[in-house]
Amino acid sequence: MKTFYVTTPIYYVNSFPHLGHLYSTLVADTLARYKRQCGYETFFLTGTDEHGQNIERIARERGVTPQAHCDEMAEAFRRMIRDFGLEPSYFIRTSDEYHHRGAQALWRRVREAGYIYKGQYEGWFCPACAEFKEEEEPGRPPMCELHGRPAERVAEESYFFRLSAFQDRLLAFYREHPECVRPAARYNEVVSFVQSGLRDLSISRVSVRWGVPVPEDPQHTMYVWFDALSNYITALGWGNEGAHLRAAGVSEGPVFDRYWPADVHIVGKDILRFHAVYWPAFLMAAGLPLPRTVYAHGMWLSGGRKMSKTLGNVIDLDVLRRFFARDAVRYFCLREMVFGEDADFTYGALIERINADLADGLGNLASRTLTMVQRFCDGRLPEASARAWGGYEEELRAAAEATIRTFVAEFEAYNFSRALEVTWGLIARVDKYLSDMKPWDLARRPQERARLETVLALAVRVLRVLAVLLAPVLPETMRALWRQLGFSGEPAGVNPQELQVEAPISGVRIGEVRPLFPRMDKEKTMAEIEKQRQSEGSVSSSAWITIEDFARVDLRAGTVVFAEKVTGADRLLRLLVDIGEAEPRQVVAGIAPYYRPEELVGRKVILVANLQPRTVRGIESRGMVLAAVVGPEERPVLAGFTEDVPSGSRLR
Repeated sequence: MKTFYVTTPIYYVNSFPHLGHLYSTLVADTLARYKRQCGYETFFLTGTDEHGQNIERIARERGVTPQAHCDEMAEAFRRMIRDFGLEPSYFIRTSDEYHHRGAQALWRRVREAGYIYKGQYEGWFCPACAEFKEEEEPGRPPMCELHGRPAERVAEESYFFRLSAFQDRLLAFYREHPECVRPAARYNEVVSFVQSGLRDLSISRVSVRWGVPVPEDPQHTMYVWFDALSNYITALGWGNEGAHLRAAGVSEGPVFDRYWPADVHIVGKDILRFHAVYWPAFLMAAGLPLPRTVYAHGMWLSGGRKMSKTLGNVIDLDVLRRFFARDAVRYFCLREMVFGEDADFTYGALIERINADLADGLGNLASRTLTMVQRFCDGRLPEASARAWGGYEEELRAAAEATIRTFVAEFEAYNFSRALEVTWGLIARVDKYLSDMKPWDLARRPQERARLETVLALAVRVLRVLAVLLAPVLPETMRALWRQLGFSGEPAGVNPQELQVEAPISGVRIGEVRPLFPRMDKEKTMAEIEKQRQSEGSVSSSAWITIEDFARVDLRAGTVVFAEKVTGADRLLRLLVDIGEAEPRQVVAGIAPYYRPEELVGRKVILVANLQPRTVRGIESRGMVLAAVVGPEERPVLAGFTEDVPSGSRLR
């Protein structure tokens, strides 16, 4: 039996699910559906990464235990999976006891092979992404580009992994298996990083208690990435008895030998190094096979900018769930992003793609074809055979068969956008075929009955091809189309690698014809989305803060006394703000596209005065000016006063 094992990164529970989490899981779900359709026994793994210093800190700030915080966040990720119709084989949580046993078994295996030793670690560490940072200037904390915060200085006893011992072995593996990291640009990035030299890696902490204890030395807790990466094998029962798989009804026991090595780890490019350097080295040290491919996808932007709550351009999963069909979201994500590159996601672009591709394209073709079968053939699929085809029909059949071959090849290569582009080319050809042949005119001439049935039979056969090819991408909609076509079973039960255009269809009675994708009113929908965003001031009780929480925020009235653009940064202004202190506060604000420096001087603003300082483009920013985010273009508008307020006045 052929097998296929696909994973997403297990998601770190320092925030609620967002579009990046959804996208990785959606891609893995689509791949799993496709491989099952092709006859593979498939295992699709996702879950939550629940350990580390950052989780301890967040739980402490929320006034809950780390376990209670992780329980809440794990349910939020499970809810995302349910809301968008995703179907993983198993959902792992790294706080589960069976995972601890497996991670400890991996540690012992690596230690016994001589690749772990105890020493003293001193350096810079970002707890938000659990990554050690290189010092750029002596004594100055390096900034974490991903989280926009300075790293923290750590000095303590630690266990180390001899990563330096694997430099040559990793490079040899990359040379022998060029498909191990994809796309090619990421492969080159990884090879360049390893060629630059590898240093031993600190893999334990004594200052962190929330995590997997180091075996035989429980005063140490495993480095969160050693623990987290091991989930890909512990979920399959490696290092434990696999009782979790039996309890979940997935398997009667461990399935490690059946599915490992993984066929593909789907990851974001921001965590590529952990998966393509550290993880293979850990496995080499343990004497275990390496995953076949690590595929790093790009980042979603919004309006050409990185998504940010500060900018107000974050795509809200709740908005997607409320306003858009699940299959429409799936299609947009897979069609819009060339897998491996960055792409842009806006609600407006989603609506336009739904209307153009799904409603006017696929939906219109299905509706017009089946409506004509209902009207002109008494609701039964025509009896016409391929023997009645002429040159036009042979050309269209050849195009359909070429589409099948291309779709399969592109899907096998993870080129989802290209596969869908080619498929919609076939939809356009069939639409033109119907327009040219005019079956509504043929129906008025009894002598053209055979020709009418030939035209409609070929259009129906192409719809059948489309339903099979698109079953992994639009699972709910293609099941609905299959029922409208009157076929038994499901389109996902037909192997696309064996798909033929000339399928027997004669005499099947079609089902009720209903629109697959109604058109969306863009202006109305965008207005409703904006209205929801504006009404989000009435937050749920789970988001409430206490008066004591609010009292911790030091808000001051200030006056801008100087403003200038930051060299080399299109969006940044450097401000000096008088808040009644001996010297004005220096603040960096991302408002340059909306405010000229000269018009800000003398303006009253509101400043968060006790925000932790951070360095942006080499400039220390000691506070944040407050602004509202207005309109669909998400323009920042500085908050201020209508009356004269002395600089330094506190807001309460």
